[in-house]
Amino acid sequence: MAIELNGVKSETDLVRIDDDWRRACDLLATADIRVGGNRPWDMRVHHPATFDRILAQGSLGLGESYLDGWWDCDEVDELINRILRSRLDEQVGRAGWLWASLKARLTNLQSPQRAWQVGEMHYDLGNDLYEAMLDPSMAYSCAYWPSAQTLAQAQEAKLELICQKLQMKPGMTLLDIGCGWGSLMLHAARHHGVHCVGLTISKEQARLGNAKAQGWPVRFELADYRQFNPEGHQRFDRIASVGMFEHVGHKNYRAYFEMARRSLRDDGLFLLHTIGKNRAGASIDPWIEKYIFPNGALPSASEIAFCSEDHFVMEDWHNLGEDYDKTLMAWHARFEAAWPVLKDRYGERFYRMWRYYLLCCAGTFRARDNQLWQVVLSPSGQAGGYRRPLM
Repeated sequence: MAIELNGVKSETDLVRIDDDWRRACDLLATADIRVGGNRPWDMRVHHPATFDRILAQGSLGLGESYLDGWWDCDEVDELINRILRSRLDEQVGRAGWLWASLKARLTNLQSPQRAWQVGEMHYDLGNDLYEAMLDPSMAYSCAYWPSAQTLAQAQEAKLELICQKLQMKPGMTLLDIGCGWGSLMLHAARHHGVHCVGLTISKEQARLGNAKAQGWPVRFELADYRQFNPEGHQRFDRIASVGMFEHVGHKNYRAYFEMARRSLRDDGLFLLHTIGKNRAGASIDPWIEKYIFPNGALPSASEIAFCSEDHFVMEDWHNLGEDYDKTLMAWHARFEAAWPVLKDRYGERFYRMWRYYLLCCAGTFRARDNQLWQVVLSPSGQAGGYRRPLM
């Protein structure tokens, strides 16, 4: 007799012959994924309605059923990589994707009234979580791995790469739009003698960042980018925006680039570091939007180019997408190692949610479904031309 707890049966009891089960197994087989297999990327299914949910709801159903404990997989990252490489996501749950895309197109999900939601839901979760998961600089964006052996080395290499691309010199001023806990500003101040102002919508980031920046020419401001420097009286030598553009949204891209232009000197440089998608018009993953980054939106290359061209000349475009796979896997390893200390505060459901978030995202970059771009822009074209540093 099958033993059942809260509707969840052991996998050995789930001998299914209905159409959804058969269809799901056939689809997964095209990606070399077996249901009940013993390889790290195979699925172990515990609930009989798992594939009904996934086929109906697509990515949202896949993530929510994992969150509810309906299935498990040792290497969720490789499972997602195989699903995306085989384009299985295009064959299930399309209604949810279409609704998410339509909602993003018709409404401003990143309006000034909604802009603070991601700070409260995600970045204010707890500094203890981020201190455990991230490197000592607390850089929460893609690291740079060409010669790095550790996460800390890779993040320092990324911060230095940005400073080199921006040709920073002592005495310059830097505006960091979406500054996080201040990793870039502190690096620029310590190693390049730069004076920095950072914008964040996270109270916890500003609180810890200010504590870390004591004694350095670094200042945090709690402000939505649209509220900053409205008359353009402040001009900075350099501007950077690292891992923030994903919260701007297509209806606000022009306002974002207008703000950057009015805040940058005529001979300045602006570096935009952002996750990107391969095609314009696609919405953010519905599960990620619901559970991790509310109101998120990934730009396409064409959207960045089109919305920036009235104010900037594009000097350089660098794709570091493969490096984000390694970064996310490093964060996941640190999260797993710290979980015994974190679990009493955050709980088992949070563990499954956060594990799925990190590994699922790693899979999207491994499949090259998402990209990571660093774009260098100048107001009128840098005199004598721009040369990317060789690092």
